[in-house]
Amino acid sequence: MADELTRIFSDLHFGDRASRVHRLEQLRPLCDGVGRLVLNGDTLDTRPGPAPQHTAECRAAVLEFFPREAGAVTYVTGNHDADLSETHSVDLAGGLIFATHGDIIFDNIVPWSRDATVIGEQIAARLQGLSPSEPDDLERRFRIWRQVAGSIPQRHQAERQGSKHALRYLADTLWPPTRFLRILRAWQVEPGRIAALARRHRPQAKFVVAGHLHRPGVWRQPSGTVVINTGSFCPPLGGYAIDLWPGRLVVRQIDRRGGEFHPGEVVGEFPLAER
Repeated sequence: MADELTRIFSDLHFGDRASRVHRLEQLRPLCDGVGRLVLNGDTLDTRPGPAPQHTAECRAAVLEFFPREAGAVTYVTGNHDADLSETHSVDLAGGLIFATHGDIIFDNIVPWSRDATVIGEQIAARLQGLSPSEPDDLERRFRIWRQVAGSIPQRHQAERQGSKHALRYLADTLWPPTRFLRILRAWQVEPGRIAALARRHRPQAKFVVAGHLHRPGVWRQPSGTVVINTGSFCPPLGGYAIDLWPGRLVVRQIDRRGGEFHPGEVVGEFPLAER
């Protein structure tokens, strides 16, 4: 039955020319039959930018489309949509699954970005203002990360003209060359760090679901925790959808067919049972 299926995906980046989602209607096959949809961050970009009307239109479209097409919808915040909701993580399947966008594992949110130094300084300043017991409070840390993320202006994401967007996207992503090395380093450390976050704050979780790094993958950690990154709807690597049914978790490729996005090949399946 539809109300039995919970589906998770992330990083639509709707409204950014880099996203393959040009119309939300392209996502209808991913919403079909879903009882609960969890959008795990960076659904769109709500940060300050030079085109506030475009941002407002994208927000309105997102908030209207998903509740109409799916059942219950949970909008988990990411670093690009820090003010989209007050939900920064979700616990599912009786606590066996912990889902959060994933930027919380980096003290500068986006270590490859030219904004990383400013972000790191702002986060450090806010953490210094806490009492000794507060820095380990996960919800408080989420609020700090979201306050800082929401203050960083859009870069190439705000560019509406195609050729200019492409140039700015490449500049923001690949130059200088050390930036790409920082991306590779973030990919390398992510599974271990996100698993450590769960062990500290959600020790009962067997599965941790993240996005943020635009690299889909499934990694079983030495502790037994399974880390799943759902990738994104931006090139070049694509994304995964996670389907939760009573007693099982299924990881599926997201396929683009005829301009629409569909649940595709199963890349992993796990029983959902107590340890």
